[in-house]
Amino acid sequence: MPIEVTIPQAGESIVEVQVGEWRKSVGDRVAVDETLVEIETDKAAMELPSPAAGVLLEIRLQAGAAAAVGDVVAVIDESAAEAADGAPAAEAPAAEPEKAQEKTAPPRVMPAAKRLLAQSGVPPEEVQATGPGGRILKEDAARAVEKHTEQRAAPPPPAPEPAPAPSPSSPAAAPAPAAGAEREERIAPMTPLRKAVARNLVQAQQNAALLTTFNEADMAAVIALRNRHKQRFLETHGVKLGFMSFFVKASVRALQAVPAVNAAIRGGDIVSRDYCDIGIAIGGGRGLVVPIIRNAQSLSFAAIEKTIADFAARARQNGIELSELQGGTFTISNGGIYGSMLSTPIVNSPQSAILGMHAIEQRAVVREGQIAARPMMYLALTYDHRLIDGREAVTFLKHIKEAVEDPPRLLLEI
Repeated sequence: MPIEVTIPQAGESIVEVQVGEWRKSVGDRVAVDETLVEIETDKAAMELPSPAAGVLLEIRLQAGAAAAVGDVVAVIDESAAEAADGAPAAEAPAAEPEKAQEKTAPPRVMPAAKRLLAQSGVPPEEVQATGPGGRILKEDAARAVEKHTEQRAAPPPPAPEPAPAPSPSSPAAAPAPAAGAEREERIAPMTPLRKAVARNLVQAQQNAALLTTFNEADMAAVIALRNRHKQRFLETHGVKLGFMSFFVKASVRALQAVPAVNAAIRGGDIVSRDYCDIGIAIGGGRGLVVPIIRNAQSLSFAAIEKTIADFAARARQNGIELSELQGGTFTISNGGIYGSMLSTPIVNSPQSAILGMHAIEQRAVVREGQIAARPMMYLALTYDHRLIDGREAVTFLKHIKEAVEDPPRLLLEI
């Protein structure tokens, strides 16, 4: 019997998703809980599993389509699973009309390819499609146009006199620039995740009084401590000792010392929190995500590093769960891993502040009256001035600097 595959409830605030890449095609056999398609929400990408074993009978929503919770995206023929062990040929007559229809259906031409073919006058039927599902891509159209141009520009049959070479303005030469005339291409609609990032950033700038204060930290002490213990740390805990755990620990100490930075504006009220849920900005497979380290104030260096390593691995595979992206009282963004020297990060609304880390560079500084080269990092704190005064912001960033430059203080809690 046919079984409808519907969009599940992906979260309390999520009512619309975008259909992503289909892992199965019409006519493919699927097993129970085997991934059919990816769906993207405004927070993360998810895999939609098959509710039953059978044959994928119909795909109702293609990749890129918007869908609401409860919409039917596909239909599975469960009865076909029973014939899998018996006589698979019995399914052939039912599948033949569909296959015949697919063969006679006109090829699907992508927008950029359609414009290129229209400019050159090449019909789609003369183009060899190489895209998924028989789609004609821009590259396919360009090859067809080039071939068509060569055929038109080929010398005519032997004549008493050779034909003159076409001038740049002649009709034969006119289609040639068409292959390179396409300078813009509509790649794809914005994903829900990208839309949410854009919406939150614009909302933060429009609704908050954002200001950024800067400082710099000498990373020599952290580097020396890390180099001295990183091998034993790895052998003991099974994870590398990075710089991020030092900054998470330092941020916790600073949030406890300056509680206003850990607070938030909710409606017309100021809400304080006695816990530190630290968001870590991570570049994932589909863009920037900010998973939350819950109760960071109670975690050890090893626990923090393991949590960050787990987030990074799952972010590359789009495996971050929605619950791990919700909430948070403070965010840390490390643009230094991409080489950024200085930036003004934007607050992750509805939080009140964000710490920006940057690249470590050897710079000339004065130490005890002498000029010396030291590994320095610029630090940036963007904060909501409606809630946090300049004095509190500067004090907070100074706590970060002092803790990083004297890391034993983090262990001694002083």
